[in-house]
Amino acid sequence: MLSLKSLNPEQKKAVEFDGAPSIIIAGAGSGKTRVLTYKIAYLIEQGYNPGEILALTFTNKAAKEMKERIKKLIGVKAQELWMGTFHSTFAKILRIEAKSINYDNNFSIYDAEDSLALVNSAMTGLNISSDTVNANSVRHRISYLKNHMIFPKEFKERMMASFLDEKIAEIYEEYQFRITENNAMDFEDLLLKPIELFENNPKILQKYKKKFSYLLVDEFQDTNKAQYELLKLLATKDGKICVVGDDAQSIYSWRGAEITNMLNFEKDFRKVKVFRLEQNYRSTKNILAAADSIIKNNRDQLEKTLWTSNEEGEPLSLLKCSDEKDEAYQIAKFIKEEIHENKLSMKDFAILYRTNAQSRALEDIFRREKIPYVIIGGIEFYKRKEVKDIVAYLRVITNQQDEESLLRIMNFPQRGIGSTTIGRMIGFARKHGITLFDTMSRVFEVIDIKERIQKNVKGFKILLDKYIGLRTKLSASELTRSLIDELGLIRMFREENNPESLNRLQNIEELLSAITDYSKEKPEAKLEDYLQEVALINDLDLAKDDTNLVTMMTIHAAKGLEFPVVFMSGCEEDIFPLSTKFSSDASVEEERRLFYVAMTRAQKKVYISHARSRYRFGEVAYQNRSRFIDELDAKTLSEMNGNAGRKANRKSKKEIYYEYFENLDYEDFTQENRSLKIGSRVMHDKFGMGKVIQLIGAGENQKATVSFEGNNVKQLMLKFAKLKVLN
Repeated sequence: MLSLKSLNPEQKKAVEFDGAPSIIIAGAGSGKTRVLTYKIAYLIEQGYNPGEILALTFTNKAAKEMKERIKKLIGVKAQELWMGTFHSTFAKILRIEAKSINYDNNFSIYDAEDSLALVNSAMTGLNISSDTVNANSVRHRISYLKNHMIFPKEFKERMMASFLDEKIAEIYEEYQFRITENNAMDFEDLLLKPIELFENNPKILQKYKKKFSYLLVDEFQDTNKAQYELLKLLATKDGKICVVGDDAQSIYSWRGAEITNMLNFEKDFRKVKVFRLEQNYRSTKNILAAADSIIKNNRDQLEKTLWTSNEEGEPLSLLKCSDEKDEAYQIAKFIKEEIHENKLSMKDFAILYRTNAQSRALEDIFRREKIPYVIIGGIEFYKRKEVKDIVAYLRVITNQQDEESLLRIMNFPQRGIGSTTIGRMIGFARKHGITLFDTMSRVFEVIDIKERIQKNVKGFKILLDKYIGLRTKLSASELTRSLIDELGLIRMFREENNPESLNRLQNIEELLSAITDYSKEKPEAKLEDYLQEVALINDLDLAKDDTNLVTMMTIHAAKGLEFPVVFMSGCEEDIFPLSTKFSSDASVEEERRLFYVAMTRAQKKVYISHARSRYRFGEVAYQNRSRFIDELDAKTLSEMNGNAGRKANRKSKKEIYYEYFENLDYEDFTQENRSLKIGSRVMHDKFGMGKVIQLIGAGENQKATVSFEGNNVKQLMLKFAKLKVLN
């Protein structure tokens, strides 16, 4: 018998309710995961079939942890639950019903990098120069449009306002055509295609409405338009849907999340029952009072009053710093003091910042001060080049129509198939209406390809055919291990024997371990099942909880986490809130919600730091402290003095400039190094420090337009420029 004694009265009411649609407004630290877990267990105990319950979360890690908790409450029946992220759940449905939307069920899933490659390919096909349109900007625009369910036809008819829009409309249309031809979907398609499936196939919709007798949604405030449409389509007439969220923690509008979904839920569903979880179990009274004093400045919010029976706690500490280096020293100093005075461990601390670039100064000082740390949200494991290369091989083995993956591996490892040959093969494929994969079989028909290269292409095709044939005979682990051996990657990286190649070797070994573990956990799973899991995984899913390291991450990455002590760094105007010169009131309100989220990650103590000056965009900028600091209830705040034993006096621009480069580890740019991007800070021997404002071309012909100090703009050929990438 499931006991609900550990729940407070409002939590218990929310768990036991089994009537009309319900919304659980769950404040920060109010135990929403606990309530959702118990509610699912309770429904099953009351007679619901676990296989008829659909529970949707926003990370794979959250889904896995919740399922484990439910398993402890009710046993192995929890395994039958349909529980996962929106993307993984609907990808599963799309594989089952793929034929109904003219897809094969072995479709590939493209991440942001794959989508960017496809945009570039579409631009090349349309003869649109990268001098005219920036491919990455186009990719972001396409993602935005799809998240808001705006398709190429509608964009063309209603939203074009400039020459640039005309080009984007052309590329968007070509992009959609090519991704379909590749039997692939991007992340947005995993939500849009199910809507298409259900709207065009009423019988299939009824099948899933009947299957899922109860819908539950975690982090409802983060849903976008497509996700909400799916929920409305699947909800049954009796309205067995329960959504859980906190409008004060809606921080993802930049990826399509709409706070209006939460604000309008009571209008969109009839007779909605509202539960408010207002008791906070995480933070001290002081932290909660400070957070409340911030969030009450927002107009768009649902009514709730958070309270806690926890201790009063210390005031929040405000650190005034001279620059980013002083800020990092002060944070290091207070971490050491907290460890000494309160017997804390390194893992008890989190340093949160608004943008990833802010970690650079912190890392420099932490290395010098010998404080071990981990960064969440750097280059994700499955986005590292050698890992993506191997995954691309596996994608082609499962889906021969995936042209982008095939192009990625055509000459990796090098087999003498250059860009000119590939261009001719693509031209042949387009002319004859066949895939690039099939063109490899007919390479002898392609004009102007040398016999030696034809043999290389044929040998590559034989290799792929071999593993396509083995796909159903070997486990994912056995097939990948054999493929890597035959490609000679391990031998190749060992022979190179430099730090970079050894790091790549370790990544390949880690990938093999991951695939082996997956095969052991799911012996019946197919290779495409593993590829789907890889495509939808993120850095937080890979984070380990048992390491004793200080955690550094953006506030967005910290959502859902908690730490005894939290440092909020870089709390200055134009950093946090992020540049508000041209921002709407709504975006400022979201920045304020982000500030609220950062504060409420803390259990015992919050430090807020801001600097008088900071090195930004190649020059020293003098900063004003964040408006959010001034909105804090003064009673909750204590201003700290001290500069960690370093000079706190204002430095000249020249002093800061030279100090900035002292002992800095440079990263040489090569064509293999993908860290250079628009916005990167770089160093040139002659022109000094600058910021990349445009990238044109690819490979050996790639050029960068860089704005150096003194507004000295130069266009440089990367092959010869010897730029050093700072971040």
